[in-house]
Amino acid sequence: MSLFDLSGKTAVVTGASGGLGQAMAIGLAEAGAQVVAVSSSESVQTVEAIRALGCKAELIAADLSKEEILEDVVKQAAGFYGGIDILVNNAGIIRRNPAADHSRQDWHDVIDLNLNSAFFLCQLAGRHMIERGSGKIINIASMLTYQGGINVPGYTASKHAIAGITKALANEWASKGVQINAIAPGYMTTNNTAPILKDEKRTQSITERIPAGRWGSPDDLKGPVVFLASSASDYMNGHVLCVDGGWMAR
Repeated sequence: MSLFDLSGKTAVVTGASGGLGQAMAIGLAEAGAQVVAVSSSESVQTVEAIRALGCKAELIAADLSKEEILEDVVKQAAGFYGGIDILVNNAGIIRRNPAADHSRQDWHDVIDLNLNSAFFLCQLAGRHMIERGSGKIINIASMLTYQGGINVPGYTASKHAIAGITKALANEWASKGVQINAIAPGYMTTNNTAPILKDEKRTQSITERIPAGRWGSPDDLKGPVVFLASSASDYMNGHVLCVDGGWMAR
């Protein structure tokens, strides 16, 4: 089990106030990491849950769609515990409109947060990791990394691109001791999927296609994120790990 031990490691998790980000942050803490939770809100729920485990946690409230603040976010995160060992790029939004009606503002809002901030955070944290000769970056992709989706062209574009930058950075940084991989969650019960869950017919058709017979919960990402953040995955580079109940196998 020492392969999965994150004691003494500092993990930065974006979009950590709830849903997938909160579960992954707690999972990393349960494995021993000290966590810096980055959120667009001042919510302390995740930090309090981690501290209740007897683990260390800090909060940074920041709008990551604003590129000009990202360097300060990384510096602040590194300053809490003397460095960054793990970065989980989870922050993201989704805007639902048919492609013909998808506004430019919606497009830019999604790309700015889901893609641009993820790349620049990889770049900023990656420099720090390269200097230290080690680090783990985990980007959050999607089933729409592989598929087109319906009424979410900006989100789909961003998640296809996440796989691309994950592979591109892995090509450059694997030899420097930095592993970059991604997790592609399947259909999960989160705020982002709430509009789908309200459509009983569509929800049923999705569930019927999932071999596991159920939608995933945020806790289903705890094991995968700990694996990719730990030395158990030291020879994995540029991989997109589907955690989907078997969706992609059908």
